[in-house]
Amino acid sequence: MSEYRHTPVLLDACMEALSVRPEGLYVDGTLGRAGHASEIARRLTSGRLVGIDRDPEALSASAERLAPWRDRVTLLHGSFADLGALLDSIGVREADGMLFDLGVSSPQLDDPARGFSYLRDAPLDMRMDTTSALSARDVLNTWPESELRRILYEYGEERYAPAIARAVVRAREARPIETTAEFADIIRGAMPARALREKQHPAKRSFQAVRIAVNGELDALEPMLNAAVERLRPGGRLAVITFHSLEDRIVKRTLKAFQQGCTCPKEFPVCVCGRRPRVRPVTRKPVTPGENELRDNPRARSAKLRAVEKLNPFDI
Repeated sequence: MSEYRHTPVLLDACMEALSVRPEGLYVDGTLGRAGHASEIARRLTSGRLVGIDRDPEALSASAERLAPWRDRVTLLHGSFADLGALLDSIGVREADGMLFDLGVSSPQLDDPARGFSYLRDAPLDMRMDTTSALSARDVLNTWPESELRRILYEYGEERYAPAIARAVVRAREARPIETTAEFADIIRGAMPARALREKQHPAKRSFQAVRIAVNGELDALEPMLNAAVERLRPGGRLAVITFHSLEDRIVKRTLKAFQQGCTCPKEFPVCVCGRRPRVRPVTRKPVTPGENELRDNPRARSAKLRAVEKLNPFDI
């Protein structure tokens, strides 16, 4: 088994939010190195855990970590964007709880060969699923300047997106951009001196943007949330951990919409829309890491946990 020690984010808060029952069926849709999943499995007796991940390396590592509970665990390779189809493939219709940790796992960040980090030189990759076709190299060398500018601005919230996109296009006209160090140097060269003096690494936002584009991270969120709520049993709980403002806004907005009832104008004497709340909040405001967790795991700093419970339609 790998010597890497995975530290799951907001572990205690997640377990409290899910309220794991020993006989229940639970889905970890972002299995990673099974930090959260192993704690869920440990709490099960006759229950079942379904673990999903798009990264074959993560599935292999998690299989080792979950070996003590092999009889109650099913692992699936795939994206949570296809949650419904994945559950159908193993005959699972409903679950008692689902967890999605939307952060990039530490082993992915720390493995230079994966090309996620601007701190280490490596081939441009950034694929969470190493079997998928699109890589960061493809994005930077083939996408038009207008699309590069858009993703840098929208996904990275990078205010120097136009200058960086122009610099990328100029650089690739001379020769293809091959490595993370080359991309980071292009970013530095496109930014004004005052931006380079900021505390945050100048490449952080652009690398985030390209990673999100390569993996379609934001596009998958709303379909996943819809499928998750649809597949929860009444009383089942959904817990989602976000790490940056873009994904957190989508999660917050979508879960709020599920909590909303009648949308008819106030002047209508009776409801004609038929809309009823589908979930209730478990966390009134997002749960964030405490001082002790941040001391042990600084990468948890931006984490936010939101959780909801599915309502019984007959009780609404």
